[in-house]
Amino acid sequence: MADSCPRLIDLMQRSVDDVKNWMNMFRWIVKLIRDDYQVEEARLTRAATLDRDLGLSQEQIGRVLATIAESFSIYFPLCAPCEVERLEELCMLASWLSGLYKRPDFVCARFEAKCRDANPWLVT
Repeated sequence: MADSCPRLIDLMQRSVDDVKNWMNMFRWIVKLIRDDYQVEEARLTRAATLDRDLGLSQEQIGRVLATIAESFSIYFPLCAPCEVERLEELCMLASWLSGLYKRPDFVCARFEAKCRDANPWLVT
């Protein structure tokens, strides 16, 4: 049975119960990228770019966003991969969409509107 649904098992093992603030979110995302994409933890710094520094392809970045979205019951706009370049930005965006942090400064008005359309529960 376990082999028939590895994705479900991955999500169950990747508990979000301890994610209470943006720092916990950052650590959760670091573990996700480290474990799923075998990126050395030393490279997983706040300023690391997802593609150049961490070596993630656009497809892998999309899968990271999908895993975060599914795990935290949030929605990233389709343009999110273009708006998020660094690991810190991904963390701040996910934290904001989850209600754990204020709107990040890098979020422009157009992108904010798209985020709010996708996540109508966001507060000001």
